[in-house]
Amino acid sequence: MAVRITEECISCEACAPECPVAAILEEGNEKNPNEDYFYVKPESCVECVDHADAPRCAEACPTEGAIVWDMPYTAEFNDYYEQRNEEGIYKIRVHKKKGLMLPSVKEQKFIADIPIADREEAVNVQEF
Repeated sequence: MAVRITEECISCEACAPECPVAAILEEGNEKNPNEDYFYVKPESCVECVDHADAPRCAEACPTEGAIVWDMPYTAEFNDYYEQRNEEGIYKIRVHKKKGLMLPSVKEQKFIADIPIADREEAVNVQEF
């Protein structure tokens, strides 16, 4: 995934149209586990790698702390995403043939320059 929207989100809709891979869902969407704010599908987010120099959602977001770094969507963090999916924090897509689209099934691109410590601490993406 790499970026995550927090409860600081004011649902202003500024981020969703900026996402080049349509990874952002509005609150109320059946695929969004959050009832009150927007959600980034971790199995789709590419941190705008090959699309922009920084995540476009964070550039568009007017609310500090609403979009933060999360762990890379890579096999190394498969257990992290699987556990958070089971807890209902994420709602990772289930493919008809491949099953749950965890990083072990399909990794996503990420900005390698972001330290893992910043990702673990959910540092604000706008500080990048």
